[in-house]
Amino acid sequence: MRDLDYLIVGTGFSGAVLAERLSSIKKKVLVIEKRSHLGGNSYDYYDEHGILVHKYGPHYFRTNDKNIFNYLSKFTKWRHYEYRVRTSVDGNLYPFPINRDTLNQFFNTNLKTEDEAKEFLKTKIVSIKNPGNAEEQILATLGKELYEKFYKNYTKKQWNIAPTKLESSVTARIPVRYNTDDRYFNEEIQAMPLNGYFKLFENLLENIEIWFNTPFNKVKNDLEYKNLIYTGPIDEFFDYKFGKLPYRSLKFVHENYDKEFYQNWVQINYPNDYDYTRIVEIKHATGQNCSNTTIVKEYPSDQGKPFYPIPTKYNLALYKNYEQEALKLKNSYFIGRLATYRYLNMDEVVKNALDLFQMLQKKK
Repeated sequence: MRDLDYLIVGTGFSGAVLAERLSSIKKKVLVIEKRSHLGGNSYDYYDEHGILVHKYGPHYFRTNDKNIFNYLSKFTKWRHYEYRVRTSVDGNLYPFPINRDTLNQFFNTNLKTEDEAKEFLKTKIVSIKNPGNAEEQILATLGKELYEKFYKNYTKKQWNIAPTKLESSVTARIPVRYNTDDRYFNEEIQAMPLNGYFKLFENLLENIEIWFNTPFNKVKNDLEYKNLIYTGPIDEFFDYKFGKLPYRSLKFVHENYDKEFYQNWVQINYPNDYDYTRIVEIKHATGQNCSNTTIVKEYPSDQGKPFYPIPTKYNLALYKNYEQEALKLKNSYFIGRLATYRYLNMDEVVKNALDLFQMLQKKK
């Protein structure tokens, strides 16, 4: 039995940040982790060929919040990196997200200004006043031709659900640009931890007690704690009493090549070809200097670890049932992607954790 101020479930960003902050004010904290490593889905490691790879898909840190960046900078140095993607359509590579260069290349036009690009797209879009799903959102923003070639089949592969059944937020989070900016993200700060995410988490959790290979259900009745911070799947916490929340998972196929680079871009999307959605060569982002390289092909799957909450109206209503159950519990806090059934960027996760810490500090 342990008399703890806080039991924290999970060593991803939510759990790690809260563990570090609470320990800094002398709270007695134990962190449990059902996996054998730190960092949740942000975990990276050196493969058998010596290449630093992201085990659960690429993670590119970005934020507009300097407070979040300054906080994390206590635990890592950074490598400035702006993520650029190409999409393979009919054998050609196009900048993605859609920008003016994409429009000129795809439609064989010569648009020279943002206003010209906007006016051109007005001739392509479908008039939909209030887009109600992912398909309508793109049709109303970019039109049928770009939707069919760049979005439709990628979305079907990624989610295994017709775009008409997905919330519009799925496609709305991808920017559309009328200039020639070919960065994937707009945030002011874009960077990678200089020595990898694992080292960042090691520094965050330094001198904090962690039990690995320890699922919450196995120890919840054996520990005494005043407060619980839970970052795992919320439906699992409640023994799936309302049913299982659906997630989309990924299968990763790693391939190593005896050459410096496999492709010219960190990521190439394949919306219409192959069973995989993209090929990622993370070495472009990490800046690792070596003579060989590892690529990762990503195959979306219904089986495996939960990665992406599937945003349909039914699923979000199902989550609300669990959220109401969680609100009934005293001194229990549910935070992070899995516990709130939301797609959150890393900086959002860190901000939510820091905000919760501030609230806990004020609590008597």
